[in-house]
Amino acid sequence: MTGLIQSALGGGRALLVGWILPSLINVLVFGFVVVPKLSRFAALGAEAGRAAIFGLVATAVLGLVLAALQTPLYRFLEGYLGWPQRLAAARRRHHLARKHLLRNRVDAVALAGQERAGCLAVADQPVLAAFRAHPIISRHLVTDVNKGEVWFALLNERLHRYPLDDRQVAPTQLGNAIRRFEEYGYDRFRLDSQVLWHELNAAAPDSARQQTDDARMSVDFFISLLYGHLIVVAAAIVELAVGNASRPWLVTVMIAGLLPLTMLWYRLAVVATDEWAGAVRAMVNLGRHPLAAALGLTLPQRLEDERAMWRLASNLVDTGFRPGLSALDAYRIAPSEPSAAPTPTQPTLPAARSSPAAPAATADTPPSGGAPAGP
Repeated sequence: MTGLIQSALGGGRALLVGWILPSLINVLVFGFVVVPKLSRFAALGAEAGRAAIFGLVATAVLGLVLAALQTPLYRFLEGYLGWPQRLAAARRRHHLARKHLLRNRVDAVALAGQERAGCLAVADQPVLAAFRAHPIISRHLVTDVNKGEVWFALLNERLHRYPLDDRQVAPTQLGNAIRRFEEYGYDRFRLDSQVLWHELNAAAPDSARQQTDDARMSVDFFISLLYGHLIVVAAAIVELAVGNASRPWLVTVMIAGLLPLTMLWYRLAVVATDEWAGAVRAMVNLGRHPLAAALGLTLPQRLEDERAMWRLASNLVDTGFRPGLSALDAYRIAPSEPSAAPTPTQPTLPAARSSPAAPAATADTPPSGGAPAGP
């Protein structure tokens, strides 16, 4: 039975679970609390059939509309769309400082552990002393060490929800959690997964694609639930303002309950990106070879040569052909030759971008700090 359902849904499972199901929850809340007749539970009688049809249609429409608008909905929560420039810059500085503090706390705990084990290198002793002399890091260090290895792993988890490149830090938690795996392919292999995403998605193994879709589905669920709550709250406020609520106290309680839940769904969406990040990482790692073969290229044996190849391929797709991109010929497979790693000469490469395609870093981005970085 389960197999039949999955076959019937096919590729629509992500739409159903990620957008339609949360919309159903919000339509039910809207119907039984905001709509006057339903809030008196009168529709459980003769109008039950009409109310059920209306609810199903409203659920489908709301889910499809949210799914169609998912790009701007995500970008607003990521801090890329609809944010005043000064606010976005201020939040970005906040998250950059937070990232540096987490990095310093993790490094300080690791060095303190080495000191307790008696294996702290002489070169690291001044660094640990600087951490202990810092008024903020020293306060965290005692607590972090006392909480043990599990807390240290949680600190690492929070740190890894930020992109490695400080210039890629976004104004929001969700933006940073997504940005960290958007930059993965470029940071490791110079494979811009944002530019080559559709090609990579087509060439990657089916299991990797399915894993990525399932992981994103969880994030979509919480994002859809969040926006649906905001729509229901807005409708409830309008009903209270016009005096049409049959049970004002129930509508007020609903508003007071849904607003905190939106913050909870946002937090759960951030946490759910961990699985999404792992799936995208696997797609990049496992899909590079079939992607190269599909593009008529072959992976060099040396990692540095591979990074040069993907940099050229990404620039070719992103910016169009330029004379300097002819260096990609060194990695192309001749039609009559088997796929083998070439021994390319060191080509003159065009200037590489510092990061994948993304909103440009603001001019006031603080430089990467040393150890310890300013919290």
